Amino acid sequence: MVVDHDRILTAIDVGTNSIHMVVVRIQPSLPAFTIIAREKNTVRLGERCEQTGRLTEDAMQRAIAALKRCQEISKSLNSEQIIAVATSAVREAPNGQEFLQRVETELGLWINLISGVEEARRIYLGVLSGIEFDNRPHIVIDIGGGSTELILGDGHDPRTLSSTKVGAVRLTNDYITTDPVSNGEFQALQSYIRGMLERSVEEVQAHLKPGELPRLIGTSGTIETLATIHAREHLGTVPAPLQGYCFSLRDLKGLVNRFRRLSYAERIRLPDIHDRRAEIILAGALILQEAMTLLGTESITICERSLREGVVVDWMLAHGLIEDRLRYQSSIRQRSVLKTAQKYRINLRHSERVAEFTLSLFDQTQGSLHHWGEEERELLWAAAMLHNCGHFVSHSAHHKHSYYLIRHGDLLGYTETEIETIANLARYHRKSNPKKKHESYRNLTSKPHRRMVDQLSPLLRLAVALDRRQIGAIQQITCQIQPDQSELHLHLQAAQTGDDCALELWSLEQKKDSFEAAFGLTLVLILEPAVVGVKG
Repeated sequence: MVVDHDRILTAIDVGTNSIHMVVVRIQPSLPAFTIIAREKNTVRLGERCEQTGRLTEDAMQRAIAALKRCQEISKSLNSEQIIAVATSAVREAPNGQEFLQRVETELGLWINLISGVEEARRIYLGVLSGIEFDNRPHIVIDIGGGSTELILGDGHDPRTLSSTKVGAVRLTNDYITTDPVSNGEFQALQSYIRGMLERSVEEVQAHLKPGELPRLIGTSGTIETLATIHAREHLGTVPAPLQGYCFSLRDLKGLVNRFRRLSYAERIRLPDIHDRRAEIILAGALILQEAMTLLGTESITICERSLREGVVVDWMLAHGLIEDRLRYQSSIRQRSVLKTAQKYRINLRHSERVAEFTLSLFDQTQGSLHHWGEEERELLWAAAMLHNCGHFVSHSAHHKHSYYLIRHGDLLGYTETEIETIANLARYHRKSNPKKKHESYRNLTSKPHRRMVDQLSPLLRLAVALDRRQIGAIQQITCQIQPDQSELHLHLQAAQTGDDCALELWSLEQKKDSFEAAFGLTLVLILEPAVVGVKG
């Protein structure tokens, strides 16, 4: 079904320094979106307790107040949905998940926690929506409060995605205690930034082809502030919008040298810089200077679209509203799973059969035994494809190794909660059922996602048993729920004439308990002979 009417969507980026919101009008017929409202609040969520690293109560209260304001604006504009993401400050804080649960309880707002690499991917999507790449390589840099993202792409798949723990708020808090900054602190900070960025820069350079001269694109409040100050001093006015404005590394170095000599009180008196930005501008400018120096780029061009717009683009892709040059991104999840499967040398034919059986069980019992939808089905597919990746580490307890490899494998296109869910589904494809004493299960703080693991992992267990010999012994399966709902008859059609599928039947008998407990019925296995003429 083609949707041709305009749709209103809200995207919120819960960052280390600020909470940004855009409300957009999506025009599916183009397809394109127009920003109809913006909101920004500098809440400094990244100002954490020095001793524990926890988000402070004051910071959380500021963030919740800002999010409530965003909700009010979104509602007033008749937005159909709010998509919110949280980045490094929440990722790294010991009480980050507690904060997200508190927001959900107090505001009814679900915030998706995303990894640094996923953040970089969505930044790339946002920039692609605002700048024409013309198949030429571009390097995108986004300097946030807690991290800096570097991306190399040419309008197609990103060649590299990286996130480094150097951000304007983080470095100001950790490295600057003098005002104006002392020479010793400045040099230490400069050396630290350079050392931290070197690996990401080397990765970018390794993916450039001989003779390619990439253009550098800058996003984020820090870079926009630097551009604003530069424009005021060189043009006498600030362009509106700043999109496309350029300034040189040479001029940036001049700004850095000025900032290091100024006290906070003096920086705050500069035009176009507010008090909170004045605190962190030196660290942010120095990150940009060192990145440009390492990359060997002489100028930077501003793009006003970034993570929050990337969240919008990602939503449009997921809902089939984009059919232009960004179309390749719609399969990012599937391609990321397959890439991970190849990385860990998974038997793909076996995994594909397990995934096929798992989804067949899901589809045939949907609406009768469970009411999970397309999103949960997609997570179950990913778990089925990757359930055996733990063999890469060891056969012993490989289900636990699968959890670890999936959890820390940087799957693209998924939120942290979705990755945690996939990892748990894979974790419970064998051995014990989910238990609260298991750390992996406790890591799923969302009750709906725990319930999903409880109900869907038994389907994966059965699917693994159905291909016990990994030779495709079972051709297809048919589920029949008896009228009194007391039994589910699982009809198994053998692939080869004369094969009694004894090992598959034995394995199913061993694994059916979790299915019966989850759905409160008895599983009856019925083997049917191979259909003559059907090749297994």
